[in-house]
Amino acid sequence: MSPPTQMASLAVLVCLVCAALASDAAAVRVELTRVHADPSVTASQFVRAALHRDMHRHNARKLAASSSDGTVSAPVSPTTVPGEFLMTLAIGTPPLPFLAIADTGSDLIWTQCAPCSRQCFQQPTPLYNPSSSTTFSALPCNSSLGLCAPACACMYNMTYGSGWTYVFQGTETFTFGSSTPADQVRVPGIAFGCSNASSGFNASSASGLVGLGRGSLSLVSQLGAPKFSYCLTPYQDTNSTSTLLLGPSASLNDTGVVSSTPFVASPSSIYYYLNLTGISLGTTALPIPPNAFSLKADGTGGLIIDSGTTITMLGNTAYQQVRAAVLSLVTLPTTDGSAATGLDLCFELPSSTSAPPSMPSMTLHFDGADMVLPADNYMMSLSDPDSDSSLWCLAMQNQTDTDGVVVSILGNYQQQNMHILYDVGKETLSFAPAKCSTL
Repeated sequence: MSPPTQMASLAVLVCLVCAALASDAAAVRVELTRVHADPSVTASQFVRAALHRDMHRHNARKLAASSSDGTVSAPVSPTTVPGEFLMTLAIGTPPLPFLAIADTGSDLIWTQCAPCSRQCFQQPTPLYNPSSSTTFSALPCNSSLGLCAPACACMYNMTYGSGWTYVFQGTETFTFGSSTPADQVRVPGIAFGCSNASSGFNASSASGLVGLGRGSLSLVSQLGAPKFSYCLTPYQDTNSTSTLLLGPSASLNDTGVVSSTPFVASPSSIYYYLNLTGISLGTTALPIPPNAFSLKADGTGGLIIDSGTTITMLGNTAYQQVRAAVLSLVTLPTTDGSAATGLDLCFELPSSTSAPPSMPSMTLHFDGADMVLPADNYMMSLSDPDSDSSLWCLAMQNQTDTDGVVVSILGNYQQQNMHILYDVGKETLSFAPAKCSTL
C-alpha cells in the first residue's frame, strides 16, 4: 500500500446526531487486531508507511485547530496501514460482520454501503446493504435524534488528501462481542455514516471506522458508557489480539499498581488532552521547559493520547532533549533513518541477530501520575531479511511546525503492554503495566 502522495487536511461536514443510551450501558468486550505489513514489506517500510499516515492525521488536526467556519474535522485516514487497530463488530439485522479501525482521535462511525458500483474501495468483508436489514433507519433532516442544519439532508462529504467519500446518516443495530450468541451484546439506534461513493482509497484491511473520541457521535458517547479501556499487545507479537472494554467491565482492579491523571479541558470536543509536565530518562529529569506541553487559550499546543497514531510526536523543544539524552547513552554508530524509516535517530546493530544494549526506562510525568516506558516502548528494532545489519531507532518523531500549531501526541507504540482506562464520567485517564495478551 502506498501512502498518500499529497498530505492535505480533512474536513467533515456532519449533522450532529446522538442516539444516547442509558448511562448503565451493557458491558461490551471487543477484540482488537493490529494491521501488520504485507510479508513482502520490510520492517523499515512498515514504519515509514505508519509515519506517513500519522503525518496525514496531524495535518488534519492543524485544520481543525485553525477552522472558524463551524466545520467538524475528523483526522482519520481510511488508508489502512501498519499501526492501526481493527475491531470486529456486526451491523444490521441479520448481523453482518465487518472490520473497523478503532480510533480515539475521531468521533464518527461509518462503513461502506451497497450499492457502491465502481466507487468503493476494496474491503475484506461483504458490503452492508441497508435494504437487506430490518433495523436500518435513515435520518431525515427533521429527525428528532439530530441537530441538523435547515438545508441538511443528513449527508456529508469526507475529503482527504488522497480521495473522498460521500456518506449519508442513519441508525442501525450494532452487535458486539464474540461469535457466540450468549456472549454478544446488541445495541439498537446507533447513529452512523453509510458511504456508497468514494475514490482514491486503499483500505483492504478495514471496512470502515469506529470513533472512540469525546464527540456526541462516537461509540462511547452513543453507548452512554461512563468508561472504556484497552490493552495493546506488543508490536513484535503478531499472534495475540488486543482487548477493548466498554462499560462496567472496563476496570483496572486486577492489573496492579494504577496511576491516574485528569483530562485537560479543551476547546475540542473530540480529543483526550493530558497535562504532561516533564520527561525523565532513567533517574535524569530532562531540561524541558514547563510550558513545552501547555494547551494554549486559542486551542493550540497541548498533548493528546491517541490510539490511531503510531509513533509519539513531540514539539521540537522536548524532542531535541529526548534525542540528546538517548544519544548520550548509546555508543553504537548512528545513522539518519529518515529516508528508510522516517525516524531521524537510528543506531546500527552489527548484525540482524544482535541484541540492542540495555537502556533505562523513560518516564512521562503527568499531572499526578508517572507513566514508565520500558526501552521496548520507546526504542524500535528494525531487522530486514535482505540485510546483514539492522537498525535500532528512537520511536518518536519531531514536530517543527512553523505556524505555531504544535500538538504533541502520545501514540500507540508507547502504549503497548499497558492497560489504559478512559473514565469519561470522572474525567480521568488511568493506566497500569499489563501483559495485554492475557487480559
